[in-house]
Amino acid sequence: MGKSENDKDFSKLSFEDALGELEKIVEGLESGDTDLDSSIAAYERGIALKQHCEQKLKQAEMRVQKIESKTSGVEHTITDLEDN
Repeated sequence: MGKSENDKDFSKLSFEDALGELEKIVEGLESGDTDLDSSIAAYERGIALKQHCEQKLKQAEMRVQKIESKTSGVEHTITDLEDN
C-alpha cells in the first residue's frame, strides 16, 4: 500500500478506530508470531496510525481552544454588563 493510499485510508478513520487498529498492531508485534516482512509492514502502518492519531488529537485540541476562547469572551462580556 503506497503512502497516498494510506493517507486516503486514514482520512476516513476516526481517532478511536485508528487507536484500536494501532493497539492490535502492537499486540501482534509483541506476540512475535509474525514473520519479519509482515512485522516491518505492521510497524510502518503503526507509525502512520500514530501520526494520524496525533493529528486528530491536535485538531481536537485546537477546537477546544477555539471554544474556550469564544467562551472566555462571552464571560468577559457578561461580567462587563453586570458591572454597569
